Amino acid sequence: MTESFNAELIRTAFGRKAVSRLSAAEVLDLAIRFFQERGYRTGRTGRPNHIFIFGKAEGPLPRVTGSVTARADVGRPGITLVTLDAAGERLGPAMADFYAELRRRRIAAKISPESSPNSTGSD
Repeated sequence: MTESFNAELIRTAFGRKAVSRLSAAEVLDLAIRFFQERGYRTGRTGRPNHIFIFGKAEGPLPRVTGSVTARADVGRPGITLVTLDAAGERLGPAMADFYAELRRRRIAAKISPESSPNSTGSD
């Protein structure tokens, strides 16, 4: 039984790091709304800049979990490093969708006229 759980966790795992120009608080608020809209329980943990994601059974897993962590001012001011981890038949792809949303917002911010005049446009 444990082997099948481990195999499913490995098969459905999603883990990535992303860079965002949103503040850490904005990233976490976005993540909470994003996953609640998809039917997951989310909330802040006791650790700063960290949220949990819980879901019901998906596939052979009795429950699924994920987390989003945001570290502000990494490398230079205004840059947030976001760490995404999840596993589950639906939660893994949902986390991939959240990653894509962060990238979409980063690219949109890069090409918007409101971009900082001191920005070099390179990441």
